[in-house]
Amino acid sequence: MINFNGNFVNESNQLSNNRGFLFGDAVFETLRVISNYIPFWEDHYFRLMASMRVLRFNIPDSFTPEFLKNEILKLHSKSNLGLNSRIRITVYRNSSGRYKPITNDIGYIINIDRIEDSKYFIEKKEVKVDLYKDYFISNQLVHSIKSNNKSINVLASIYASENDLDNCILLNDKKMVCEFINGNLFYIKNEKIYTPDLKSGCLNGVLRKNLINIIKSNGLVIEESQISPFDLVSADELFITNVIQGILPVTNYRKKTYVNKTAIILNNLLNDSINYN
Repeated sequence: MINFNGNFVNESNQLSNNRGFLFGDAVFETLRVISNYIPFWEDHYFRLMASMRVLRFNIPDSFTPEFLKNEILKLHSKSNLGLNSRIRITVYRNSSGRYKPITNDIGYIINIDRIEDSKYFIEKKEVKVDLYKDYFISNQLVHSIKSNNKSINVLASIYASENDLDNCILLNDKKMVCEFINGNLFYIKNEKIYTPDLKSGCLNGVLRKNLINIIKSNGLVIEESQISPFDLVSADELFITNVIQGILPVTNYRKKTYVNKTAIILNNLLNDSINYN
């Protein structure tokens, strides 16, 4: 029996004994389903497997790309939310124990929400950002995976809300630019594209990876490097990327105002690279 918000109820293995809930002992992927098509599926799957290996999960032989894809598409079909959906698959260590688990076996949960649009498009809206400097991202491997330990992202989101911001730029422990709260960071200066390298501690984003390939294959110049917050002040464009939103241009960083030109070109190239049929 447990006390759950003031009510005494029988203990539920779905919550009170779930290590993802108790210790953040879980990893996740967020992806889009367009009809029965999952863009960048292999990238999502292999990143999920890599994250599970970092946390020393036992990966069952049945956990194949085909199996997981089928589980996602079954939920997509049964949900009746429409053609397009946002999926989150969470894999947790399915074990009792305290800090030391009894086993490394896994369980999983798949959540679904409706999204409206099949293709990516550039939203024409004001997006104001600033630095979040209360806490910093470590550039260690364990911090670069998509685990359930997202306290800094949550606190930065609260800071943004309290300060009339739409997003925040997270810094690493060397005070260099890492990423946005919910996506990777790109900026453009003099027609050259820049993004923090993976040594900065940023997430190895699926859209980040594919966008870099698109940029290179179309003869554009991109540099992955260490980026100072001061570099953003002299940038011409700044934008956020993630698989759900695509490319979201930033309009204001402190007193700096950005144009939106290359982001539109990249968005069109991104849509052209995806098989929506």
